[in-house]
Amino acid sequence: MMRRLLGYTRPYRWAMAGIFVLTLAAGLGMNYPPVLIRNAVDRWIGATGLPMDARMTGLMRTAWLFFAVSAGSLLVRYVQTVITARMGQRIVRDIRRDVFGKALGLHLRYFDTTPVGRLMTRVTTDVDSVQSFVTDGVVGAVADVFQIIGVFLFMLYISPVLSLVLFGILPFLAGAFVFSNKRVRAANREIRRAQSALNTQAQEALAGMTTIQLFGREGTIRERFARLNRLMRDACFLEVRWFSFYFPVLELAQAVSTILVLGVGGACLLSGRGGVTLGVLIAFLTYVRDFFRPLDGLSNRAGMMQQALAACERIFTLLEERQEVPDPEAPAPLPAAAGPIEFDGVHFAYVEGTPVLRDVSFRVEPGETVAVVGATGSGKTTLVNLLMRFYDVQQGRIAIGGVDVRAVRQQELRRRVGAVRQEPFLFSATVAENIGLMDPDLPREAVEAAARHVNADGFIRKLPQGYDTRLNERGAGLSAGQKQLLALARIMARDQAGLLILDEATANVDSETEALIQEALRRVMADRTGIVIAHRLSTIRHADRILVMQQGRLVAQGRHEELLRQDGYYRRLYRYLAMEQGAGDRGRGEGERGQRAGGGGAISNFQLGEAALC
Repeated sequence: MMRRLLGYTRPYRWAMAGIFVLTLAAGLGMNYPPVLIRNAVDRWIGATGLPMDARMTGLMRTAWLFFAVSAGSLLVRYVQTVITARMGQRIVRDIRRDVFGKALGLHLRYFDTTPVGRLMTRVTTDVDSVQSFVTDGVVGAVADVFQIIGVFLFMLYISPVLSLVLFGILPFLAGAFVFSNKRVRAANREIRRAQSALNTQAQEALAGMTTIQLFGREGTIRERFARLNRLMRDACFLEVRWFSFYFPVLELAQAVSTILVLGVGGACLLSGRGGVTLGVLIAFLTYVRDFFRPLDGLSNRAGMMQQALAACERIFTLLEERQEVPDPEAPAPLPAAAGPIEFDGVHFAYVEGTPVLRDVSFRVEPGETVAVVGATGSGKTTLVNLLMRFYDVQQGRIAIGGVDVRAVRQQELRRRVGAVRQEPFLFSATVAENIGLMDPDLPREAVEAAARHVNADGFIRKLPQGYDTRLNERGAGLSAGQKQLLALARIMARDQAGLLILDEATANVDSETEALIQEALRRVMADRTGIVIAHRLSTIRHADRILVMQQGRLVAQGRHEELLRQDGYYRRLYRYLAMEQGAGDRGRGEGERGQRAGGGGAISNFQLGEAALC
């Protein structure tokens, strides 16, 4: 995993090489001053046989050299830090780009089964953990290692005897380091798991706040969040406990090392053995401090590395997610002219063993408008999801103009299809940007012409800044009908869709808005093939042909009058829809009269729901 993470440094290998050279130079510069201290003590301060002027001159020369070496090493470290930060930010940019790009290309089933909060954790928190490690951990760890190696070599240079005394304690440090590191990584996994669950819960609660407050479930949601918050706290405490274990061991080792060096070095100095002078002893004690300082830094970066590796596990799991709906290696082009749409023996199941569509076959001719009706769960929406290749059929074939949709690039296929859902998604952007889908190449004139074409220009002009009015998240503040009109304007603005799919586009609008949408639909669907999933009787009646779905099977098809003459499922379904729509119209009328009389809207809504159930 570390090898794969470091693979992101490959495009910046020359920068990495420069950073390593600068790190080595800075390490040498920072390790050399104790040698100058030894020289100052032994050659000048302790040289009682030299004249005072010569001793002072040598001491000043050594002091200036000390200053020059220290200032030069700090300057090199500054340049190295700036280059490292720039390279690290670019690496993290590449990782974030890959993660978000992968999320954009994932199949719809992944989003159906993965909470949005978990994906947000991957793109934000996990990438931030990797960023901290890449920008500080990798090069910092290399610098610490160079520092340790440099100190080790200088120690051997000035006193091999004292070096052997110090290095005898290193195996115990290495054991403590490995012991704590394994447990810190396990604790980090728990932190990431708890954080993902916490983010998911927070995202769902904020998105569903209306439902929570409507049913008074604030206390339940608060308790669920508190439970996940406690799990997060416990996981963080566990990490801190194991992460803190190494520091007392390190401090104890440094204290013991100092005592041993003082004892052995002092004995050698007093006895005149081992080549230990006062300058050597002072310099070596400085090296003891310098030796343990990068070890302290390595322990911090080891914890940072464990956090990064735990995050990388989740990031790379996402990047390795298999694409269930891949593009063909040699894609076939769709015919330039609109061709028939064919479903031939289509079987499909979201969950194995629970089929949603069973042997569905039908044909839609160019320019024909086909309505699909059926009870909830009969497979209506699944038909259009398969046609647009959000999923692939498991048996059978779907073709446009004789070309199997699985042989076509998804981008080309969806460019030829215009779809309006029951709840169209609007971005936090201006009205014009929502219609043009932030396409900088689409002229403003085309956006406004599309809005006029679908009867949306009237209400847009009444907004505070017209087409430049910035919409809230998901178009909050607009009615359901207004959102539908903007979705239709999107299709007209691009003017590429030869097939129009309407998935219950008028299900949640009033009669007046429905009339506007129906007029806009007649304009949009002129010279286009249309597949309409609808519960509104007006839409069903005006279709060229009606497909009747029941429990995943196509049980009947034909014109409205033909199907009504048959004493079958469609006739019973139509009577239910007629009764439901009549009750809804009466409820709306009573609501309007109640509002004119002084505010009976709430009663009319209840009557509407009661009438629909009856």
